Amino acid sequence: MTLIAIEEHWIMPELTAALKAAPHPDESLFFNEMGDHGQRLEDLGDGRIAAMDAQGIDVSILALTPPGTHPLDPDQAVRLSRAANDMAPAAVNGNPARFRALSTLPLAAPERVAGELARAAGLGHVGTMVYGRSGDRFLDDPVYEDFFAAAAELGQPVFIHPQIPLSTLRDASYRGFDEMTELGLATFGWGWHLDTATAALRLILRGTFDRHPRLQVVLGHWGEMLLFWLDRANSLSRVAHLQRPLTDYIRSNFHITNSGMVNPALLDHVLTVTTADRLIFSTDYPFQQPTRDEITAFLGHFPSEEDRRKFSSANAATLFGLHI
Repeated sequence: MTLIAIEEHWIMPELTAALKAAPHPDESLFFNEMGDHGQRLEDLGDGRIAAMDAQGIDVSILALTPPGTHPLDPDQAVRLSRAANDMAPAAVNGNPARFRALSTLPLAAPERVAGELARAAGLGHVGTMVYGRSGDRFLDDPVYEDFFAAAAELGQPVFIHPQIPLSTLRDASYRGFDEMTELGLATFGWGWHLDTATAALRLILRGTFDRHPRLQVVLGHWGEMLLFWLDRANSLSRVAHLQRPLTDYIRSNFHITNSGMVNPALLDHVLTVTTADRLIFSTDYPFQQPTRDEITAFLGHFPSEEDRRKFSSANAATLFGLHI
């Protein structure tokens, strides 16, 4: 069975250097250098192919690792987004049977985002990865309206990836522990995922999908908490005067990937909220590295062979326009 993984990270050393030199470096950069992560992130050749082979992955969709170019000043964000979007297709062209790529965008320069999305799409990028805000500007800010219009028009799915919460939110909610506990609470243990779910929810409440019904968004980590709270969140449909129930947007405009989390209990719940047509496999490489045996065992929990095929490859091929 073909296996396509859609959230497989890489890094560009020049971008890492710029992010570290920023006035307030993103503390989550720490995770990119834990263990052998740095080496794995920079490898777009034989080492990565060998890791894919060991896991049984046929195709990886490469995506720049967090925090992308979002924390940079506008000029740097534009320059380094373009550089990354030029570099990734070179890796794809070197291994066209094994790689595809998502673009990164200079959200710090809103007027340049739609143009860079179109340029990247022309280079072969099959979608884009963004974050819930750039600085203190949320993704649903009206300045990004042209971006979402372009994504819908070009058929470029938008993957909203977690990022570290604003410093003010961290001070209010995630402080009071030792340094590493604070960072973990604000990132992989809680804050990353709540922050991303909120960004997705804000897009729905802003009417983004009413204006752009063809727009498709991807959420990782089984929907970043949002799918587990829809009984309550659905009540927002009335107060926000949405055209449809909030759950309908989840089922028609969102795809969900597991991000290396191979817990069948999460799969069982998500299938009560949306359908197997909306689920896509990923490993969140190199931060999660499920083994071939773990992946195979997890695939066995799908209710049918057809649903298993959809999750493992067919949905990704359809969403990203892959001809595998």
